[in-house]
Amino acid sequence: MKSNFDYTGRKSFVRTHLQVVIAVSQLIADVIGIGSTRFQQSLSIINNCANSDKTIKNTAFPSDVKDLTKRIRTVLMATAQMKEHERDPEMLVDLQYSLAKSYASTPELRKTWLDSMARIHVKNGDLSEAAMCYVHVAALVAEYLRRKGTFKQGCSAFRVVTPNIDEEAAMMEDVGMQDVHFNEDVLMELLEECADGLWKAERYELISDIYKLIIPIYEKRRDFEKLARLYDTLHRAYSKVTEVMHTGKRLLGTYFRVAFFGQGFFEDEDGKEYIYKEPKFTPLSEISQRLLKLYSEKFGQENVKMIQDSGRINPKDLDSKYAYIQVTHVTPYLEEKELVDRKTDFEKSHNIRRFVFEMPFTISGKKQGGVEEQCKRRTILTTTHCFPYVKKRIAVMYQHHTDLSPIEVAIDEMSRKVAEIRQLCSSSEVDMIRLQLKLQGSISVQVNAGPLAYARAFLDDSSAKKYPDNKVKQLKEVFRDFVEACGHGLGVNERLIKEDQQEYHDEMKANYRDLVRELSIIMREQVSPAAVAQLTGLRLQHCNDAPLI
Repeated sequence: MKSNFDYTGRKSFVRTHLQVVIAVSQLIADVIGIGSTRFQQSLSIINNCANSDKTIKNTAFPSDVKDLTKRIRTVLMATAQMKEHERDPEMLVDLQYSLAKSYASTPELRKTWLDSMARIHVKNGDLSEAAMCYVHVAALVAEYLRRKGTFKQGCSAFRVVTPNIDEEAAMMEDVGMQDVHFNEDVLMELLEECADGLWKAERYELISDIYKLIIPIYEKRRDFEKLARLYDTLHRAYSKVTEVMHTGKRLLGTYFRVAFFGQGFFEDEDGKEYIYKEPKFTPLSEISQRLLKLYSEKFGQENVKMIQDSGRINPKDLDSKYAYIQVTHVTPYLEEKELVDRKTDFEKSHNIRRFVFEMPFTISGKKQGGVEEQCKRRTILTTTHCFPYVKKRIAVMYQHHTDLSPIEVAIDEMSRKVAEIRQLCSSSEVDMIRLQLKLQGSISVQVNAGPLAYARAFLDDSSAKKYPDNKVKQLKEVFRDFVEACGHGLGVNERLIKEDQQEYHDEMKANYRDLVRELSIIMREQVSPAAVAQLTGLRLQHCNDAPLI
């Protein structure tokens, strides 16, 4: 430190300062818990030496040393918290993220903590989050090089991958950037690490966006061997996209709302809500058991309770002697206008920050009732960042509640059935098994109580007068769409089935005709006469020409 101080003309020892903090941070990131008594004593000895050296007593050196040791102690305090939460992967990553965020002015330190977070994610099998850490590191380096004038595009070039990347633009240009050794070769390595991470996370569609940044560099260098390798990887990535779209077997995550209650246990976390992203298809019971086990080990099994109800919680109704955890399954929420641009399953699952869940209730206070009294509350949650992110849990920023009346519930449920059948029929490759199950669940006599129950409750002459005219009209229109969609689905099915399924198909056609006849009586109109005529024995025209899976 003293040598560096003398080298700068006794102005500062910025280089040594940064090197020490980076070295300590890297040690902490790899081995949690180096803040031993001896380490703390060594910091005190360094301070005492700086204060007792008469040759530099009247310079800035003693105060700079004090500032350095104070900064190291701050890192060590965070390390102590990490040690406390080392078995809690979400909290551990949150703590490391807070450190990474505090080093926005020191790119190498921020990179150190993002790298550490990536290792934790890989260890826990959270590969999408690890990939996002790699993307943020690459964006950080790209932004640094842009400001140095050695790379044209900064972190904004990564926005097509994730809008969360904007936080890398917060880099402050101060002394923390003076001793950074990033260059174009480092960036190329990091970008290739991004592509590899995205492949492992099965987010193949994003690899081309990363390669668009690499290819111009290799073209400029005439590095045809690496270009050939990149284009081969791109070919395989697009082949993978085609494969997973064909099979429909790629699962990019399951989401849950998790809320914590109990000031005496959760402290700052009390009353907070998060969206947790769990790998592939994770059942509610699995994450509930994981969190129960985790917090039982922290607070004692007798002190932790799971709240089974997903409704609103009034903290005043809870016993302060216990730590409460509420877990609710949620699904990504997209508005109609968003679905115009998000056509594939991947696009509907990537860069999402709004989630929805629904709770049934009745005016009388019961959860379940007849269709005439069944209401539901739809809750839409918005998070501070988009998924996937460098963390697997993100805080809920705000929530919006909408209560649906019984007739609105009927409109919503029937509209959902129509959308599902239409989606199956319009698929480029029709999944016949799923289509048949959906049709059977919609029109078979044994299970058609759902649609017919809604029709009798809200569209029968004696019942319709109880409800707003516009809602009755809307429900009638949905039923017309429902009959049309089912008829079209039967037509698609008839074209694709083999002889051994003809009897099963004929039974569904008969059930469909019965359903249409009953609806026509209730609605006092001939519902979709053309569809019924076509199903009297003739094959449906205008069927989907998609091949069978």
